[in-house]
Amino acid sequence: MTIKKVALVGGTHGNELTGVHLIRKWQSQPEFVTRPSFKSDCLIANPEAVAANKRYLDVDLNRQFSVDRLTREIQTHEASRARELNRQLGPKGDAATDLIIDLHTTTANMGCTFVVTREDAFHLQLCAWLQMQMPTAVITSEGALMEDHHFLSSISDHNILVEVGPVPQGLLRADAFDLSELAVGHILDFIELYNQNALPELPASLELFRYFDTVSLPKDESGNLGGMVHQQLQDRDFRELKPGQPILQRFDGSEINWRGPTGIYASFINEAAYYDQQLAFSLLKKVSVDVPASLD
Repeated sequence: MTIKKVALVGGTHGNELTGVHLIRKWQSQPEFVTRPSFKSDCLIANPEAVAANKRYLDVDLNRQFSVDRLTREIQTHEASRARELNRQLGPKGDAATDLIIDLHTTTANMGCTFVVTREDAFHLQLCAWLQMQMPTAVITSEGALMEDHHFLSSISDHNILVEVGPVPQGLLRADAFDLSELAVGHILDFIELYNQNALPELPASLELFRYFDTVSLPKDESGNLGGMVHQQLQDRDFRELKPGQPILQRFDGSEINWRGPTGIYASFINEAAYYDQQLAFSLLKKVSVDVPASLD
């Protein structure tokens, strides 16, 4: 299969300004996202949330793209916008768009992180290429989390989410802006090489982190916030949790320690956007997977 149409998306969350302003830059300076073998379209996913400088108006847009939700007439702004985007980029399951790149930032200390929703040959080769070009970048997978994914990018069978942090909500940082643009450039370069059947030899294996669960913040007897992420865990994304390590701290000063198994890692540590769900961080397992030599 040849990738002929690529969609670059920013503003899925309206207060993540890096993607918004990269999209606006590329709309006025399209040469950066132009390659000979495919067409790139740039769009703002949730312009109303961008105008309000809010993550969303009613509900999280990036949770509205499962087939079940897309086929229900849910009356929220983001659900309606999801159906509109599905008509524009999809429809999901038979999408007119061959690849979607969705740009995000996080308040967590995650550097440049790539998130995929599939672990098939195409995505594994793409991720292996990205690790070659950006050795400090992290690859994460949500392929096993759900059969019908709810991310915007999942409208297309080929998709990748770029996550850069730490960046405060509603703020532009030049380093994150430049890093996000660099990451997108490498993705587009891969697509051009893939289309031309000119990929170089890729590593035989790939290291990635698979999401599998979350840890909640402490609550008091009334169900209100009762504590915070422990200072010894703060900013230590993608590091292994050690037995007995303090991970949470109650407001009375008492600690909650890690009692889970070894070989577990944390990410999205103290992500500001997840306070509405009182989540402290996500849990991942690090695995090594074989990279197919071809896409046959």
